[in-house]
Amino acid sequence: MRQVQTAVLERDTTFDSDFATEPYEAAWAGEARWFVHTLSASGDDVAVRLVTQISPDGLTWCDLDGHEHVVTGPGLVTWPVEQFGQWLRLRGTVTGGNPSAKLRIYLTAKS
Repeated sequence: MRQVQTAVLERDTTFDSDFATEPYEAAWAGEARWFVHTLSASGDDVAVRLVTQISPDGLTWCDLDGHEHVVTGPGLVTWPVEQFGQWLRLRGTVTGGNPSAKLRIYLTAKS
């Protein structure tokens, strides 16, 4: 029987600079999927750059190649993650003039 678990890593959190979500241990999972719901984005030319990061121990992180997404306004985006090993998190950068973005970030993992 397949196992599925959804973790809410950020709920209605407002970001205005660089950030990283809490790490999520997913060694048991064979696949995962990010869901990022942008509730609001304000500022001049605001953009949120999101990169999937992986780690062998939950302490030292590297970007997962090909897993960069840019969000420029409200809405829901999603993308799959495969071959990630032990730990997952999202690294984000909010750019623009006086930028602000309110996000909900979920990770669904499946064995």
